[in-house]
Amino acid sequence: MVICSLFSSESEVSALDDKDSSSSKDEESAQENNLGNDSSQSDSESSSESKSDTDEADLNEPNEDLKMKEELPLHCVESEVNTHRHCERCKIPQNQHEQVAPRKLSRGRFWLKLDDEGIYQCAITGLIFEVTKAAVIEYSLLSWTKYAAYLKDPWIVVGPIFDVKCKSPSVLTSIQFPHALCLNDHSSDVTFNVFHFKSNGPEFERSADHSTTHVKWRVSSLSPVGPVIEKYDPVCYHGVVILYKVVNDHPSLKFHVYVAGNNSSFIKDVSKTIQRSSNRFIKIEKPPCHKLLQVGKKYKLTSVPEADINPEEMEFVDDSTLAQKHFFEVYLEHPTELVLSLMDVESEETVWKAKLRECDWILHNQNNNKQKRSTNSTRRRKSSTSLSEDELCNKRLKAINASDGTKASAVLTDQQLMILAKKMGKNWKVIGIECLSLSIEDIQQIEAKEEDVNMYKCMMLRKWRDSEQNNGTARSLYDCLNGQASHDVLETLTGKYQHSLYFAYDVSDI
Repeated sequence: MVICSLFSSESEVSALDDKDSSSSKDEESAQENNLGNDSSQSDSESSSESKSDTDEADLNEPNEDLKMKEELPLHCVESEVNTHRHCERCKIPQNQHEQVAPRKLSRGRFWLKLDDEGIYQCAITGLIFEVTKAAVIEYSLLSWTKYAAYLKDPWIVVGPIFDVKCKSPSVLTSIQFPHALCLNDHSSDVTFNVFHFKSNGPEFERSADHSTTHVKWRVSSLSPVGPVIEKYDPVCYHGVVILYKVVNDHPSLKFHVYVAGNNSSFIKDVSKTIQRSSNRFIKIEKPPCHKLLQVGKKYKLTSVPEADINPEEMEFVDDSTLAQKHFFEVYLEHPTELVLSLMDVESEETVWKAKLRECDWILHNQNNNKQKRSTNSTRRRKSSTSLSEDELCNKRLKAINASDGTKASAVLTDQQLMILAKKMGKNWKVIGIECLSLSIEDIQQIEAKEEDVNMYKCMMLRKWRDSEQNNGTARSLYDCLNGQASHDVLETLTGKYQHSLYFAYDVSDI
């Protein structure tokens, strides 16, 4: 029997937060690529992972600490999970499994409670779980790089790798893993295996079944698992093109363009690489490839108008196990809209094409994107008595900015941030995550420095200011806080009282 299933929509699966720090140590060790020489590290890690299989605190209803560490609602700013688009060659059937939404915990983990026996599909990762009765499952997306030493020729990675835990493993009878291959109705020609890393090393287990979207595996034990195949010809992938623009003060345009199979482990690795870079980037969302990518073929990237592109062409291989992913660098000396095309060198067929517009990379504060009020003099203004307190504060801030726009738009200094920090309440962590776009890992890193709580708050504000660069102003901070901070903080930012107007003046006036 062929398993019939689909990924959920792209908006639902854009969620593996690119600020997940749980696998950073794994990736660092993968970059050293020392697994082949020393498996003790992997053994100890696998042992520690299996230990948590019996830890009810991890798998039962999350305790208060876990609840406090849960991530924000999922968003698509840095999506790390991509979906299969409709593929006519694969003839993807309609989804036949119940969709379930997991709870996102800290460190990129997902927690899923299933109330009865059945087959359920995770709406975020695409994993499909078959259980014989009620179960609680915890799982996380991993990187293939740490297992590179074990994935030599002829093995090819064809999908993401996950670490799955279940309080009662016998209840979880099978798992179906998403794969990125286009089978072109020749599903019987492909033999899928499952890479299963245990404490004593890797095993390559035969799959129980497969479909155009998933590989089914009968659960033997729980530890890192992902789908692989032995080489055959041709190997065709559903492809994605991942675009990042370098953000700096130069007027030129520079992009990093990654070409890959639709593998969420690979996409997550790229996101991690971008985060560790000394440059700042913004991700540009564009549709996936409309043609297949074939292993061994060469592809070239072109642009209109013509840009400097390095390298000129690239052979497509699966980079999942490589710590450093290959990419095209695109450079334009003068900013302008452009069209990028990925072409098969041999056939000159276009496999992907996208137009990049200025609005794709211009950074906007979401709270500043509100429509401006009409300047029509005949329009009647609201009286001050009918305005809410937040509107009044915003009106005062505009008046300050209008009176001395240069000074009011100055980037906040460390001294000013400390003054604000001392005025913040106990909910500073919530403000950092909800209003300033910090992750739970950012907060944990700040608290690890053993400073007093006011210093923690100041460091949090400083991290926000540095990320905003020239936009790290009092006005911008007020907009981000969106009324969530304490009354004293908002008073200070808006200059409601005369003694609080110093943020509209130079530091020397404080």
